[in-house]
Amino acid sequence: MKVPPANPPTTPSTAEIAPSAEPSARLSDLEIKDAQLIFEAAWQDLEASHARSDLRFPKELLLLGGAPGAGKGTNTAFIAKARGLTCPPIVMSALLDSPEAQRIKDSGGMVGDREVVSILLHQLLRPEFRDGAILDGFPRTKVQVECLKLLVDRMHQLRREFYQTPLSIHFRQPTIHIMVLFVDEKESVSRQLKRGRELIKYNEEVQRTGIGELQELRATDYDESLAQRRYRVFKEQTWAALQSLKEIFYYHFINAQGSITEVEQNILQELQYQSSLELDPRTHDLLRSLPVASEIIIHARQELVRRLDSYQFEHAALLSRVVVFIEKKIMPIVLRHAISGVALVNTEDTTLEDPLALAMLIDIFSERGFHAVVDLHRIEVPEKFDLTTGMIKCRVKKVFRIQIRFQGSEIRRG
Repeated sequence: MKVPPANPPTTPSTAEIAPSAEPSARLSDLEIKDAQLIFEAAWQDLEASHARSDLRFPKELLLLGGAPGAGKGTNTAFIAKARGLTCPPIVMSALLDSPEAQRIKDSGGMVGDREVVSILLHQLLRPEFRDGAILDGFPRTKVQVECLKLLVDRMHQLRREFYQTPLSIHFRQPTIHIMVLFVDEKESVSRQLKRGRELIKYNEEVQRTGIGELQELRATDYDESLAQRRYRVFKEQTWAALQSLKEIFYYHFINAQGSITEVEQNILQELQYQSSLELDPRTHDLLRSLPVASEIIIHARQELVRRLDSYQFEHAALLSRVVVFIEKKIMPIVLRHAISGVALVNTEDTTLEDPLALAMLIDIFSERGFHAVVDLHRIEVPEKFDLTTGMIKCRVKKVFRIQIRFQGSEIRRG
């Protein structure tokens, strides 16, 4: 085990903080071709060492991904128990320290996508993974995503090939789940630095007593800027690779912000929902494009901050007008309704005739912890009566009805 240096370096290696993924949303045709070549080479290597009837892959593959500090290691055992799996997880970082990977490194080679895929394929054939396996840290790149798709195609092909034979029990319908644990940047950085503090304290105790083994301390465990960069690399690169899997496989999106107990409940809810899902594949395909509620709300806060900042940078004058309008016209009414938690405001202020101003108003209240809804009512007001024709000329009055809801005050009784 590596020992932390007396004076830790200020920058980690590239491999330590950045998965080797392209930031683009999809692979180009040339990149797909390269991925196919990589997979075919790994598959041929597999068939060279195994009879085709021995290519028995897990019935269930559960791909576990997540942001730095999201708790993959912490929650792996719980997820395995929830799925009824007794085998240990396949941790890709550990596989890359395996004798096979070490031989590649010792010969001067690099452990790239081809080597990762080849090592994983051999690992999946081990008997303890027949019923299912949790893959921690795969796929990390777009090439690995494409190779996963090709692997699942081969698993279906093997099932068809052996379906009418005595070996059919070993080639069951594969089930693929993707489970992504997500925390926002602030929480991720906080957890990474907390891990570093705990490791430093632990290693000091090991050095003092001689009991235990020293644990590796990464630069991202004590350097806040590097911890932030590690998170952003995940969002810009690995996240895109994981998101692309939604188009094909079941996708569990887990809010990992809370306590361990809260996260476990979120995991159970997602797994129970998926286990009870009995949609026809055609129905599932039809609904796949619609987002899941948990996926939308997990990003809501970050998107809100982004929008508000963009208002300030791009429409500062209008934003100031809206803030003044809220402060002068709405907040006095809100304060008068602090007990009930509901305030209704009617206004004809022309500021709100700009649709962007309405969006700003709603976002500002959301950021402050309120829930705002705005309805526009057009009311015809008689202005002139034509005695000759008997026609009444009206003008249209625009009235904006704003409803503000928030947590009201609790009044002690008795």
